[in-house]
Formats: sequence, structure tokens, C-alpha cells
Amino acid sequence: MADLVITSPANPRLKALAALRRRRAREESGRTLVEGYEELSLAVVAGVVPEVLYYCPELMLDPTAQTRLVEEQAAQGVETVQVARAAFEKAAYREGPDGFLAVVPALTGRCADLRVGPSALTVLCQGVEKPGNLGALLRTADAAGVDAVIAADPVTDWGNPNLVRASKGTVFSVPVAADTTAAALAWLDGNGIALVATTPDTDLDHTDVDYTGPVAIAVGAEKYGLDTAVLHHAAYRVRIPMVGRANSLNVATSAAIVVYEAVRQRRVGRSSPVT
Repeated sequence: MADLVITSPANPRLKALAALRRRRAREESGRTLVEGYEELSLAVVAGVVPEVLYYCPELMLDPTAQTRLVEEQAAQGVETVQVARAAFEKAAYREGPDGFLAVVPALTGRCADLRVGPSALTVLCQGVEKPGNLGALLRTADAAGVDAVIAADPVTDWGNPNLVRASKGTVFSVPVAADTTAAALAWLDGNGIALVATTPDTDLDHTDVDYTGPVAIAVGAEKYGLDTAVLHHAAYRVRIPMVGRANSLNVATSAAIVVYEAVRQRRVGRSSPVT
């Protein structure tokens, strides 16, 4: 099945994989990594074609069933490389690897590349720093049927391996873009999408806004939130009611709460009191 078998952890090809953990290397090469059977399976279903698929039968949780993914990719012309356990564990970027690691094209789309329908539900993330938060947000976006997620002035890239992992591969199933804040706001205006900005500095609860039309829900950086440009551009500024001692929620949690309020309204077809 594999044309090549790697046994040495010092193999140059494995060193090249390690280099893709760095953002600069990903941007220069136009490639990124997908590790994990579930993540890679979802990426493939979403239309991603790996450039190279590295696999280790010794680490697979279900070798009989999971080897089919390798065979299917090889049949489509993807280069498949078998790697011995010690070498694979050296190349893997997470603890407890399950024997799948692929090199895939990086996600480099801009707002101008996005195509959405007339009642689009989108999410704008401004300056979110932690890959894990963006990954968790993408899982919510995938589950809720969000039409697109935009990273405005991103601190990390969509191809960050930790983001790919945290998203469980949904970064490939949800249309994403990375752009400047100005470009993102212009894209929203050009598509007739109203902006709802989350902030604690408002008296308007997130449940008191109509999300049944084309709308974008904006969340900001973990420490500072949304900047004045986004807040001034928003049709509404909303808060999530909080009664505890903490004054904020995790950014992915905040996005999930507001996104699912939009989903609820769209399912029942009922607008909020605010117009």
C-alpha cells in the first residue's frame, strides 16, 4: 500500500513535518497539518485532498477499519507513507497520536472569496488569540449550520495545528476567511449583513435582538474584546446576562450562546421585541 516506509525519527521528511508547526513555515509553503483519524476523515469528506498521508498501523485504534482511509486516499493518487511507531510519535504534535498525520493545502481565503445566501448567519472573530478557542468556536459553527466564520485581524492562522485539532476538523467543513477588520466590515455591508456585537458595556440582552435575517455575530479578543471600529459599526451591541462574580465568559462559549439564540429564533420563525 505504501511506496515508502520510514523507520528513523531523524528522517528529513519528518523534520519537514515538524517545521509546519510554525506559522511562518505554513505561510511560506502554503501547507498545514491535520493529525488524527476523525479530523482527517472530516477534512476528506469536506473535499480536502492531502498531499501526503503518513500513517502508523501500530497506533491505530481500529487498524482493520481505519486502514480503509489510507487505501482510499492511495487509490486517488495521494502519496501514502507508513511510519514506524517511534518515528511517528516523534513527528506527531499531540500526545497519544492515533496513527494519522497528513499534509494538506493551507486555508488562505479572504472575505471576497466567501459566498453566502440572502439570510446568512455568520460569525466574526476579531483578534482572538488562542487556537483552542477558535477551534471550539468552529465546532459550534459547524453544529449550528453557520454559513461562514471570519477571523478579523487574526493573531493565529486557520491552519494552526492546534486549531485544526480543537476544531475536530470542522475548520474544513465551515467556510472560513481571514482578513483585516476594515475588509470584513466592508464585506458585511456589501452583503447586507447586520452586525451584532457582543460587549458587557450595554443594557441590551442578547435575546432581545432579531437574528432571523442576515446577521453576523461578533466576538472579540479574550482580554480586550471588540475594538471601537466594530462596536461603532454594529447595528446592535448585546450582552449575555451574568449573575456570578466573573465578568466575562470564554469567547467560544459567548459565541455559542448567541449563535444558538439565533438558531432558536430561526427555527421558530419569531423575531425579538427589538426592531
